[in-house]
Amino acid sequence: MTEKKSGKSLFAGIFEKREAMLGIIVIVLFIILSITNKNFLKWSNLKVVISSLSVDGIIVTGMTIVLISGGIDLSVGSTMCLSMTIAALLMRAGWNPWPASVVGIATAGVFGLLLGVMVTKLHLTHFIVSLCFMGIARGLVYILTSGSPISLVRVFAEHTNFAFLGQGTIGQFPMAPVCFIVIAVITEIYVRNSAGMRKVFYTGSNENAAKYAGIKVDKIKILACIACGALAGIAGIIYMIRYSGVAVSAGSGEEMIALSAAIIGGASMNGGRGSVSGSVLGLLFIVLIQDALTLMMVPSYWQDFIKYMIVLAAVSLDAITLYHSSAAKNK
Repeated sequence: MTEKKSGKSLFAGIFEKREAMLGIIVIVLFIILSITNKNFLKWSNLKVVISSLSVDGIIVTGMTIVLISGGIDLSVGSTMCLSMTIAALLMRAGWNPWPASVVGIATAGVFGLLLGVMVTKLHLTHFIVSLCFMGIARGLVYILTSGSPISLVRVFAEHTNFAFLGQGTIGQFPMAPVCFIVIAVITEIYVRNSAGMRKVFYTGSNENAAKYAGIKVDKIKILACIACGALAGIAGIIYMIRYSGVAVSAGSGEEMIALSAAIIGGASMNGGRGSVSGSVLGLLFIVLIQDALTLMMVPSYWQDFIKYMIVLAAVSLDAITLYHSSAAKNK
């Protein structure tokens, strides 16, 4: 989605090929794991890898939209958990799962709306507001549940059509990733082809220029936040169905996974760049690395260390790319 400029630096060229390079890296990594570990290609393991993409992938999609607009949402994990908590409590109170889930997703969207309004109208930073919302949403989860998990095994046993979204299969393929793929494809098409998303890119690239061009910047930012919140809510519903209930710690650390995948996939912390396909490839890269470490029985604390080192490298590459691109334009 980046515009071509004359006199591009090496780093700018690298960015433009980021998705292709990342795709090649993922394929090479897949081949290496297939050769070096006999358990990698077993369907039981591949099913885990594929299923890992469903919830994380939906959240990454929303995070990408916010990053393109020039913002960031650190509350996605807690918002996801709040969404499924609201839906689960309504189901336990006798509600049908479908309208209960709609209310849960709407709650997540309202959190996104509030985030966008506070950022645009009160001129607060996304980082601070979303960090506060992360604590508020998680606090509400503990208040509503008294810190206890919610089981929905009986509810889903009675509503098998609804449970199919997260627990069903199409042949051998799990349904939850199918939901993610549908959402990702629709969003990717919209991001690449819609006039509305071009305004989001313009806003993230240069907010002042976007204002002078007649773009309603505040509205764009608010809508991006709502989209991110609502997608986190949808991810929460899929998670809830998949595990037949709600764990109060669900979604912890989700913001870092989403942020890492989006940045590795080419989204910029400074806004104006990114794609859903790139972010999904970034997520697949992270999932494959985690799966490889798990198969090699690497301790969890080493896994976190390696994961965050990869994130640091991705952020550094993004900063270097931005610096050299700016230097090339100013020549």
